[in-house]
Amino acid sequence: MPDEIVNKVASSGLITIDLENFYPKGERVVFDLKPLLFQELILKEKDFREFVKQHNWENYRDKFVAITCSADAVVPTWAFMLVSISLEPFAQKIIFGSLETLESIVFHEQLQALNYGDYKDKRVVIKGCSNLPVPVNAYVELVKALRPLAKSIMYGEPCSTVPLYKASIAK
Repeated sequence: MPDEIVNKVASSGLITIDLENFYPKGERVVFDLKPLLFQELILKEKDFREFVKQHNWENYRDKFVAITCSADAVVPTWAFMLVSISLEPFAQKIIFGSLETLESIVFHEQLQALNYGDYKDKRVVIKGCSNLPVPVNAYVELVKALRPLAKSIMYGEPCSTVPLYKASIAK
């Protein structure tokens, strides 16, 4: 009888967290006020309000929207607020800032909902490779929340990990 192949990784007691699993589905888009500015310098209130009134906001249904202005111009705060009010019935998420800021906020919200108690005294591997854009701050936030609880924290794949943290025995 041949020797049975044993999956040592599966029997090691490691818990893998793949941040890609926390990536909410939905297109990410930027709403840039720059094209709405007169000579990319100033916002004309009447023209801007007319645009907001006529624009097809349905195009943003279920999307994650980052509102910004890429022009080096002083834009009144109310303009961003007015765009947000118009997007609110349609968009899944609205933030002020870049796409990177949007991803950071989305992951922060996802990680806030995680039950970290499930990782108490466990050996945790935070999966390193992903096909989706997981922001670095999501990894930092996750490890910060796990450190007081986990027995150990590693990064990478269960078969090849980089040790990050190991609790002392006095824990």
